[in-house]
Parts: sequence; C-alpha cells; structure tokens
Amino acid sequence: MTVGDITPNKEKGSGRSKHVADEKAPLIPKQQDEDAGHDEFNGASFIGAVFNLSTTIVGAGIMALPATMKVLGLILGVALIIFMAFLTDASIEFLIRFSKAGKTTSYGGLMGDAFGKYGKIMLQICVLVNNIGVLIVYMIIIGDVLSGTSSSGVHHAGVLEGWFGQHWWNGRTFVLLISTIGIFSPLACFKRIDSLRFSSALSVALAVAFLVIILAIAIFKLISGTVVMPRLLPDVTDLTSFWKLFTVFPVLVTAFICHYNVHNIANELKDKNQIGAVVRTSLASCSIVYIFTSFFGFLLFGDATLGDVLANFDTDLGIPYSYLLNDAVRVSYAAHLMLVFPIVFYPLRINIDGLFFPSASPLPQSTTRFAFITSGLLTLIFLGANFIPSIWVAFQFTGATAAVCLGFIFPAAVTLRDRHVISRKEDRMLAIVMIVLSVFSNMVLVYGNAISLLKKNQ
Repeated sequence: MTVGDITPNKEKGSGRSKHVADEKAPLIPKQQDEDAGHDEFNGASFIGAVFNLSTTIVGAGIMALPATMKVLGLILGVALIIFMAFLTDASIEFLIRFSKAGKTTSYGGLMGDAFGKYGKIMLQICVLVNNIGVLIVYMIIIGDVLSGTSSSGVHHAGVLEGWFGQHWWNGRTFVLLISTIGIFSPLACFKRIDSLRFSSALSVALAVAFLVIILAIAIFKLISGTVVMPRLLPDVTDLTSFWKLFTVFPVLVTAFICHYNVHNIANELKDKNQIGAVVRTSLASCSIVYIFTSFFGFLLFGDATLGDVLANFDTDLGIPYSYLLNDAVRVSYAAHLMLVFPIVFYPLRINIDGLFFPSASPLPQSTTRFAFITSGLLTLIFLGANFIPSIWVAFQFTGATAAVCLGFIFPAAVTLRDRHVISRKEDRMLAIVMIVLSVFSNMVLVYGNAISLLKKNQ
C-alpha cells in the first residue's frame, strides 16, 4: 500500500479516522505524486535490499567478535553466533507477521497497533537513543582511526598523522567536519533508502576486504609457524573465569540488530513478499562474515586479542609490509563506517519526525522539514563526537538497553500481546526466551560497565 492508495477521508470531522490513515501509511511512499513527473520509482531490487539490510547489521560490532572467541573458544563462539542469527530471524519474522495482521507498514505503527500511542512513542525514543548513540560512536571511531586519540592517557597516532605528521588540517575536529560536510551530509540527503544501495554495497565490500586482509595475514603466519591453533573450548578454571563467559553475551545479542530498518526496506521492495528472503540472505551473509572474522582474528592474535581487534593493528605484525597492512585495515574500516552511517541515520530521521511531528505529511513531501531535521541531527552528532568526552560512557548504558529492546523485547512483547490472535504456543515460548536473554544480557552489561567505571575512577 502506498500513499497514493489512501483515499481522502470521507468523514472529515473524524479525527480518529484520519489518525488511523496516517498511522498505517508507509513512511516512504513507493512513488510520491509530487515527484512522479521526474523521479519515477518502480520499487527496490532484491539485491539492493540485501545490501542495505546487511550494512545495517555489520557496523562497529564486528571488531568485538574476535574477543568473544578468546573467551568462549571457537566451538561455543561460532555456535552462539549461529544461534543469535536464528533468534534474530525469528524476532524479525514476528515483526513481519504481526505487521501484516495489523496492516501496519512501520515498526512504530506495529507498536502503536499492539500497545497504543505510548507503545509507538517508546519505540521512537529507543530508536532515537540507540541510533544517535551508534552514530556518535561511529564518528568517534572514525576520528580515532584517521586523526589519533589520547583518551587513554597515551597518544595513539592516526593514519593521517602517521602519513603526514601533525598539522591543523588532519586534526580530529577538522577531519570530522570535512567528513560530515563532504560524505555524511550528501549521503544523508537521500529520501529513499534504496538510493543507498550502492554505498551499502561498497560498505559490505570493505567489510569483506577487511576479512580478506586478516585471512591473508593469518595464513601467512600459519605457514611460517608463528601462530598456534586457538582454543576450541572456553578456559574455565575458577568462578571468576566462569562468570567471564557471560560478559560476551551483550556483544552477541546486539550483533545482528537491524530491526529498525526492516519496514523501511520492505516498503520500497518491488515485491514486498521477498522481505523474508531478504532478511534470511542478509543474516546468512553477515553470519559468514562474522564467523570468519572471529576465527581468523582470534587465530592471528590468540590470547593477545583485544576487546576491539582494530587496536591489535596498531603494532608490528611481524610480517613484511606490516605497517602498510595495518593502515589498509584501519582505513578500510573507517571508510566502512562512513558508509554505514547513512543507513543508520535514515530510520533515525524518520522516527524523530514521527515523534515530534506525528500529524504532519510524510517527511519526503516536506523539503523544509526534511532539511531541518537532517541538518539538526548531523550537527548534534558532530558536536557529541567532538565536545562531549563522557558521551561514550553514557551510551554504553543507554545504547545497549535500547538496542535489545528494538531487537528482541519489543518483538517478543508484540507476540505475547497477540492483539490479532495469531501467535502459536511455540511463538510465545520463544518470545519469553528472547525477553529473558535480553534482560540477562543487559544486567551483565550494566554491571560490567559500572564496575569498569568505578575502577577507572579509583
């Protein structure tokens, strides 16, 4: 259903009827009447949708996965990645199935259908918190990679500083300003998510390039006999090492979060019935990238694998052209995040518009509102990444909570609410598992972050 399918409301005096029409209208129409004369859009392709959803999934979290193998061992680590992919597929299937039953075409509309106005508002707030936090963290990482960082008390030179030395033009603030104006802003101005399919394809290619570099280095060192086969099972020797196993759950639980973009991508598909296949193809592709990155990252660095494996590429790898390969990894990763940025920004803008302008016309039809929200969000993210030093700490607490709500708690709650009486017994049991796992993951994460913060301040 598109905006063009919605007939004028015959009961003009009925505010309720008008609200229902707005609620169930797609966020991005297949073809705007205003644009029909010069921008015909016949629907997104299957492969373009796969690229966009895969880019939504593979963000910065890929760098933390090798460290999960160090804790869990290869067998348990790979098994949990596969398990989380299947659990994510089930949670998205809940969203799709209940959206069809309620004839809703957005995540917010689904939450509104199940829990009313406040359910929709809660969803929008979670997208706001999660996506703003993610985008600020992306910008912080890009600044660290390109311009260096001294946040830990020790200065780590960025790629540009290593190449050209310290200058005003490769300082952190200026580099991020140029990135925002020259890269983020143009990509953020697309009014359809399908328009990002080419940048998403390049983003996926850069993630694969990162994997290929790690693979090549690991094979070289394996042949030369400088690496050993990593542990297959976790090393549990006492109660402390046992509890450490649970610290990786938050990383794995949030590794496949992409739910806030599923409806946006589905609305633009030429054949909307393909969305299930798009989701499964994306999850399978990302699972393969995750498993190989985790395996070869852990194989390469062993017990020296850091929580963010990118930090391992800040030293001599003990192979020819080591520093050139280090720079290739870091630059490709920074470029990857730059291209992930607009795909995460897209649903943020839509949900901000729905939160603050719930009765307005669809966002793409209002150039002024579109420009105002886009420029305001980009400015907020830029300022947050440059001038609020403690913001990363804050989002370690709030961001993870919002992410698991979007990925598992909300889909499970909609299933248990079962407003249209379509859930099966196994659906309800799986929904309970999702909620328990999400709450447990959040408790572990909040406890771990609180302990780390207390130790740091002592």
